[in-house]
Order: sequence, then C-alpha cells, then structure tokens
Amino acid sequence: MSFCLLYFLSMSDYDKEALRLHKKHAGKIHIELNDRQETLDKLKYYYTPGVAAVSKEIHAHPETLSEYTWVKNTVAVISDGSAVLGLGNIGPKAAMPVIEGKCLLFKRFANINAVPIVINVHTADDIVRAIKAISNSFGGINLEDIAAPICFDVESRLTKELSIPVFHDDQHGTAIVTLAGLINACKAIGKDLKGARVVVSGSGAAGIAISKLLKKYEPGIRLCLIDSKGIVSSKRKDLNDSKKAILNLLDSKFKSGTLVDAVIGANIFIGVSQPNILSPEMVRSMAKDPIVFAMANPDPEIDPALAKDSGVAVMATGRSDYPNQINNALAFPGIFRGALDNRITHITDDHKIKAAKAIAGLIKQPKAEKIIPPLSDPKLTPAIAAVIR
Repeated sequence: MSFCLLYFLSMSDYDKEALRLHKKHAGKIHIELNDRQETLDKLKYYYTPGVAAVSKEIHAHPETLSEYTWVKNTVAVISDGSAVLGLGNIGPKAAMPVIEGKCLLFKRFANINAVPIVINVHTADDIVRAIKAISNSFGGINLEDIAAPICFDVESRLTKELSIPVFHDDQHGTAIVTLAGLINACKAIGKDLKGARVVVSGSGAAGIAISKLLKKYEPGIRLCLIDSKGIVSSKRKDLNDSKKAILNLLDSKFKSGTLVDAVIGANIFIGVSQPNILSPEMVRSMAKDPIVFAMANPDPEIDPALAKDSGVAVMATGRSDYPNQINNALAFPGIFRGALDNRITHITDDHKIKAAKAIAGLIKQPKAEKIIPPLSDPKLTPAIAAVIR
C-alpha cells in the first residue's frame, strides 16, 4: 500500500493496517548474517575455535573492538517509555513498537544496525547505570522518549562518562531540523533571523533544545519561551533546573504573561506543545508575514488552513500530509552515519549547526511551500554525514 493512499485512510483504517502489518511480521526488524556465503565449514572461524583469536586480540587492544565486531555500525535506541510522542508515559513495553520504528529508519536511510532497547527503570541514576552497563556492545547511543527534565541529566552524564556518541533525538534532532527549516523559511520570504522575535511554545526536551540551538546559531534573536503556566522568566519561582539554566538566553523584556501576550509582534512561532493553542486572532497579532512552525503531533498548535487564512507567510508542521514536515528523522540517520564513520565520540553544537545548514542547503531555491527536503531525498544522509567530522 502506498503512502499516498494511506493519507486518505481514516484513523481507524490506519490502526487496523498498522496492527495487521506488525502482527504479520512480528515487528519491523530482524538480524541477518554479514557473510552471505557463510557455510558450516566457516563456523570454525566465526565461532569455535577461531573466534578465540579475535577475543584475545580485542583483550590485548580494546580499541579494536569496532574493527572486529558489529560495534562499528551499530547503535542502541533506548527508552524508558516515559514520554512517547503523542502517547505520553505508556511504559517500556508499549514503547517498543515506536523504538523499533526508529531502528527501521536507521537501517532504511543510513544502513546502520539499530537495536531497540526498552528499560524498566525511570530515575536518572538507574537509566545512566543501565546504559553504561551495556554500552560496550554499541558504537553509539540514541536516547528516545525519555521525559524531561530527567532526559537532560541522563544525556549530560552519559556524554561525559562514555567515549561513544550519545544523542537525545527528541532534543537535538528536532532542534536541528527546526533550524534548517527556519534558515530556508527566512530565505523564502526575504527575512533575517538576526533580530527576529521568536516565541517557542513548549519547554520540554524539544523546546529547550530548540531555544539553545537557535541562540547558538544566531545570538541576535529575541527569544521568548512559554510553558503551561505562561512566559518563562526570572520572575517565576516555580522553574525547574532546566528552565533556570536557559534564562540567560531569553529576552528579559518578557517577564510575565501568557502565549497571547508573547506572540504580539512576534516574527516566528515555534510550537512543540499542545494542539490548537494558537488562534487565528493570535496569528493576526504577530508581525507582518509571520513564520509558524506548529509541530505538535498528531494535531498541530493551529490548523494549517486557518494559519494561512490568518496571514502566515510560511507554515510548517510535524505531519507528513502537509507541506514542510519538520521531522527529526531527517537528521539522526545522517548524524550517526557521520559519527560512526569518522569515529566521533561527542556530537557538539558545531556538528548540529553544520547538520542544519547541510539539510537547508539541499533546497537550492526555498519557497514558502518548500523549505525542507523530503525524507526520501537520497542526498540527505550523505550531506549530513559529510559534516560530522
């Protein structure tokens, strides 16, 4: 069944077909042998007695692990199921189909072996301990669907304590693709990010990572962050550590108020929050020709048709059935392809910005309806991998 046909199916039909396919194939991935001409005779080399020589070589030279085993091209995709996109805290077992799906994308778009691992522990200490215990089996760690603010602590500690790349895709994949889209959205309408007023609605993993990367890319933007209680500012006494840590990035002029107040005169709205919270009236209160990235899934912060009718110049969502899908799947296969190939131990902000520029650069003449390449673009993964050095 083609993707085009699936777009027109009802959600009930989506559900039925998804359940049928998953049951038919018992999931989405499996393991295959590297040596397609493997014979019983070769077992004496691949297993006993020959394998002992390989183990002794790695024991004597631990740095050769990736040369002799699958570690060179294998990533662990790890979740505790506490923040699954669109579903929330559904636990590790129910998270497995989503994590498997991420592994499918790794293989499909970057030819990386990815192993889905769901863990039934939920504190930062326990998650870090569990991942460190299995880390020698992998060349990289992709954290997925771990709730904020724990996810920040987990990633920070693992990045410091492991010598392989650790990447929380909900944070950085989303931030990279958002930046790529904004670069081209500004080009499409002849605007500049420098000095732009940007409102980010949603202060979880994605919202905070987007805010940090935007300020790193263009320090001149005027940034306002919104959470469920309104504008995030130093006046608030209820902020967690992750929100306190980015206060220095926010425009101090915005001390209090709601989303209604924040968007007045804003040039750009970025939503990673809740559906239908941005009204047409609020859009009309923004600056002329505003850019709106409404990325809540499955229902965006504002319906794209309403946004267009309200004067939005460039509209993007997280959905594949509208133009300009901002999807972290555009970034992470190439990020890890480059990291594994070039033996990168830490993915830096510089890597993230270069990746965003590489994605944006695939659209030679950005237009309002085309600011981001499709996931199917064969140049996408190589372009990103080339800058992760």
